Amino acid sequence: MIVLFVVIAGGVVLFGFGGARWAAREVAPVLYGLPGSAWSVGGVLALVTLLGWGGALSERFASRGAGESGKASKVVRAVARGACCAAALAPVCFLLSGLQGKNCRSYEDGCSYVPGTGPALLVYVGCVAGVGWLIYRRRRAVLEERRARERERLRKLRKKGKGKSRGARQR
Repeated sequence: MIVLFVVIAGGVVLFGFGGARWAAREVAPVLYGLPGSAWSVGGVLALVTLLGWGGALSERFASRGAGESGKASKVVRAVARGACCAAALAPVCFLLSGLQGKNCRSYEDGCSYVPGTGPALLVYVGCVAGVGWLIYRRRRAVLEERRARERERLRKLRKKGKGKSRGARQR
């Protein structure tokens, strides 16, 4: 059973990545050939990555606990989270497939550099890094605000004498 699983998984990886690379190498020159599109393709792929990671890290897909409706909802959440992770990683595979292959001759069609991949990759990395940093800063600010409100609430309770432990209140 394990051997069958390994063989099937290996075939899926081999044909999945190989097919995706082939498709990307066929589609990329058409997309990059349009005026200004290498830059816009990088921006759109960065947006897809950010939305994919946002969906994968979303609390909507987290396990619920006692209110579970059954195995079906767990499966649906797992498939949705997997689709979001795939959406986040697919643009990276698309962009990397346009770069020159390792140990390949540049005159071979299957591994030559696709013109326009450099600017698309540059915009992609810039957008993901910039927007990711902004999201990180926003999230940290919200968490810090929440902690400050909780500290203030506890301070007010202690001031009224209600924030103490039961043992401290009895003394």
